[in-house]
Parts: sequence; C-alpha cells; structure tokens
Amino acid sequence: MEAARSLSPQANAGEMRYWRLDKRPKIEIEDDCLSLQTVPIPALEEGQVLMRVVYLSLDATNRLWMEEIENMYMPAVPLGTPMLGFVLAEVAESRNPGFRPGQIAMGLGHWASHVVTDGEGWMALDRPDGIPLSLAFGVLAIAGPTAWFGMMDVGRPKPGDTVVVSAAAGAAGSCAAQIARLKGCRVIGIAGGADKCGWLKDEAKLDAVVDYKTENVAEALHRLAPEGIDILYENVGGDIMDASLANMKQGGTVVVCGLISTYNGGVGAGGTGPKLFHNVIMKRLRIQGFVVLDYMARYGEAWAELIPWLQKGELKFRLDIVDGLEKSVDALRSMYHSGNSGKLMVQIGAES
Repeated sequence: MEAARSLSPQANAGEMRYWRLDKRPKIEIEDDCLSLQTVPIPALEEGQVLMRVVYLSLDATNRLWMEEIENMYMPAVPLGTPMLGFVLAEVAESRNPGFRPGQIAMGLGHWASHVVTDGEGWMALDRPDGIPLSLAFGVLAIAGPTAWFGMMDVGRPKPGDTVVVSAAAGAAGSCAAQIARLKGCRVIGIAGGADKCGWLKDEAKLDAVVDYKTENVAEALHRLAPEGIDILYENVGGDIMDASLANMKQGGTVVVCGLISTYNGGVGAGGTGPKLFHNVIMKRLRIQGFVVLDYMARYGEAWAELIPWLQKGELKFRLDIVDGLEKSVDALRSMYHSGNSGKLMVQIGAES
C-alpha cells in the first residue's frame, strides 16, 4: 500500500507533529487527504494541559469523521485541522488543577505527538494491576465499553440466548462475543480467514464460528442456529447483515454497532442494504443503533466487569500495534481490507 503524503521530518524538542486533514476522501482515503505537519508546541494558557501522546486508537468510524455526512453524530473534522482520534497520553505540563505532570489520561485528541487541551472529555486512567498499559488502553478506551454497553444496555442478553456477532475477530466484536459468552449465552462469531476463526474458537472460546470467506453465511447460520438468533451484534452491514436477518428469531434484537462494509464510499452509497429489512416486520425485531460517546459518563460500569475479566484471563484480546505516527494513515486504510487481526493502535511515544 502506498504511503500517505508526508511533508515534514521527525520533530525536534519543542516541536509537535500531527496529521492534518487537507481533503475529504471520495472512496478510499487517498494519499493527499492527510499530510504530516510539524509546528512549535504552543505555550500553555491558564486551564490548559500539554499531553504527550503514547498510543493512538484507530477505529473504523475515523473514516466517517473525515466526511461531511448528514445527520452524523458529531461534526466532520474541519479541513486544515488536526485529525481526531482517541489517544492515551501522559501529562507533560499542566496549568489545569485537574491534571498533574506524569499522570496518564485518555480522551478524544489528535493524530499527533502532543495535544494541547483544556481537559474537557479527558479522564485519568489508573493503571490496573496486572494489565499492561497498551492492553488497558486497547480494551478500556473504546473497544471494551463499546462491546459492554452495546451488548448489556442494548442487547440485554439472557442465559441460553443464541447470539451472533459479525466482525467477531475485531476489537469490539471479540469483546462483545466474549461478554455474551460470559453471561451464559451460546455465541456464534462471523469472521474471515482461518487465523481469525481459529483464534475465536480456540482462544475466545466461542461455541461456533462462520468463515465468510469460505462458507455461505446464511446457510451456516441456519445450520448452527436452527431455532433462530436471539441477538445480533452487527458490525459489518451489507450481505453479512442480511444473512443474519434471514435467521433471526421472532422478537429478536439487532444491536447496530457499526457498518464497516459501507464506510469507504460514504454512508448511504448504493447497495448498502440491508435487502431483508422486511424481516423487521415479519420477525417483530427490535433494532437499535448506539454510539459509545453517549456512554462516557458511565464508563465505570463497564470497567467494573471488564477489568476483573482481563485480570483473571477470562477476556482474551489481541492487539495490532503499529510503531510510529507516520504510519497512521496506512494502518487505518488497512482496516477496511481486513488487514488487522485485533485492536489496531499506533504507538507514538514511549511508555514512561
């Protein structure tokens, strides 16, 4: 994959680097959509904090943030400004009484080596015992809460339910599938390729896995869930979602977490489906979408279960960590072609 356009060398002391959004993508993220910039670190004003970024989370929705989409849950990133992303950072300097130098925090920041913020939307992260910092960020920042609130608040699983999770080897999908299993459900994952499907079966301990690359998904789900699907946790959309809708149980629930198959080319582009939407009526389905940003004030509820599961080894999680800010764009592009096998992150600075 070709490298995205880089306009500046490695930053020196007193400088910060960041990816600037220069053009809105048409289909793929083209090489001239973002450029790597180097600028002096500004002096802090009263109430501000200088964060030194350690890890950047790359998420499927980042592609949508680059576009001007009607009814989007947040404004598009303005052209000529830093690209947004969730980051884990260390407080390098503070003129804000809520943050002290050396403290670890995470929040919505920039694809950057440093972020200057007033602290709004950021939260301190105490390192959980026995969990590496990279894993804590990978699970607790976005993927874990997305899975927990989507499954528990929206899906409302009961022991014995049959749950299907698409993109089950992805960050949120793998967590959602295991949460359902830990809550006593029978879980079927949909993923692509022997490596991902093998990990879901052997490590995540799902009851069954469908390889969409080699199997007819609708037929496989009919065989594996002959009485129907109680809960669908949807991350993909398109034909994969249709295969699940064809096999829903009467009164089933569809949790719409993401529709990654529709993101390149824009939400609402032709052919995004689902074609079997009439099953909402025929099967009396409850369908609800959600955005994890709406739950940030309640993160503690999710962490109360996620952290002990991680500490006990009951929740398995894979990280794909790319080294270097300059590789962020290519790494994100690879996500839309199944190039990652776990939570995709960029390490930008060293852990202290």
